[in-house]
Amino acid sequence: MEFAIVDIETTGGAPKYGGITEIAVLIHDGEQIIREYETLLNPEQAIPTYITGLTGIDNFMVRHQPTFSDIQDELWELLNDKVFVAHNVSFDFGFIREAFLKVGKELKSPKLCTVRLSRKVFPGMKSYSLGRLCESQKIPIEARHRAMGDARATAILFDRMIKSNYQLINQSLKKNTGEAFLPPNFPHSKFKEIPDSCGVYYMLDERGKVIYVGKAINIRERFKNHFSGQVLPKLKSKLKSEVFDLRWELTGTEFMALLYEALEIKRLWPKYNSALKLPKQLYGLFHYVDNSGYGRFQISKITKLFKPLESFFSMEEANLFLKTGIITYGLCPKLCGLRKVNCSSEDELPCEGACDFSEEPKYYNQRVAEFMHKIKDSQQEILIKLDGRTDSEYAYCLFEQGMLSKFAYLEEGLISAAIPALLEPVPQVPETYYLLRQYIHQISSDQILVLEPS
Repeated sequence: MEFAIVDIETTGGAPKYGGITEIAVLIHDGEQIIREYETLLNPEQAIPTYITGLTGIDNFMVRHQPTFSDIQDELWELLNDKVFVAHNVSFDFGFIREAFLKVGKELKSPKLCTVRLSRKVFPGMKSYSLGRLCESQKIPIEARHRAMGDARATAILFDRMIKSNYQLINQSLKKNTGEAFLPPNFPHSKFKEIPDSCGVYYMLDERGKVIYVGKAINIRERFKNHFSGQVLPKLKSKLKSEVFDLRWELTGTEFMALLYEALEIKRLWPKYNSALKLPKQLYGLFHYVDNSGYGRFQISKITKLFKPLESFFSMEEANLFLKTGIITYGLCPKLCGLRKVNCSSEDELPCEGACDFSEEPKYYNQRVAEFMHKIKDSQQEILIKLDGRTDSEYAYCLFEQGMLSKFAYLEEGLISAAIPALLEPVPQVPETYYLLRQYIHQISSDQILVLEPS
């Protein structure tokens, strides 16, 4: 962040009617002065005698000097995109802004006033005029009431303040621009860069480590909301004290942002994403053949050791699915793990006698195979086409058994058959299975392609 420390001399009066007779600008990069600029100006109006008595600048001195219009381009390059700093900043900024408006430009620089800052850094003084402050701080003023003399003194004063209390400078900038909600260590200039687009964002601590990952339709608004309001005050307080920087990745759509967020949280395990980074417990439907040759089903928690026929987010969901299969294919409730004793004719769910060996395994297993085949058919790979980050691209997501397995952003115009080979593989995360179920009804059928088994 660079600061333009400015001082001007004028013909007096209000900015609308007065003119600038001299201007000095010192560019400070946060560490030191890196550039200086000064010039007398022809205000294109008479200079009152009392102003000449104060500044020493008279009509003769400025009659052959450039007008503001003559220096506008050079001055705009100096001031635009810098923080405008002055002692009693409203005065200096008001005159310069008005002068730019007259030549068709509008200066919108953030402002800092060294009078206001001095009241916080050096409390208890009777006067905060530049002369009194410089006297108390032993800062020499080479030429009082001349632009460069006052600008140099203001620059020394500002340099001492920024190096003794940079947080105060940062907070003052945020307050002046209505952004006081921002974390104390988060740069004002960075907030202005945050896009108001859909994507995933990463909060970083002072070492550059990711401490939180989130998704948003509007990243800038979502980031702002993290530090305003009364929801989760303890989390807000911790984040506010630790956040130093922000990164982001645009995704184009909310669904893509949700998928990418889940992948990134699992990859990075940020300490403040405790809710999503904890693995969700899934339940699976498993098949095996018992010692008598009958095909059996069992519902249990999914582990890394065995791959289920189908996955569920609750035991109730799994039981309902299995009961539907039992009724549809005439399976035995006991051999499906829903009963501990043999079935009877009075039971709610029918049984052809496999549990008491009155039905031979080869006939029973035919229906078991039909049920398993139906499950397999429902788990074919699907390719989903989503809007991309620009008008000329799309996001393609490949789901295997309901979980995201590959994705990529590709230019439009590709043949569908060629797309799967261009996608990048990603670790399969259970949360993407849940997200697909949640959003699949919002995706039109022409965006979904069922792939044939290879």
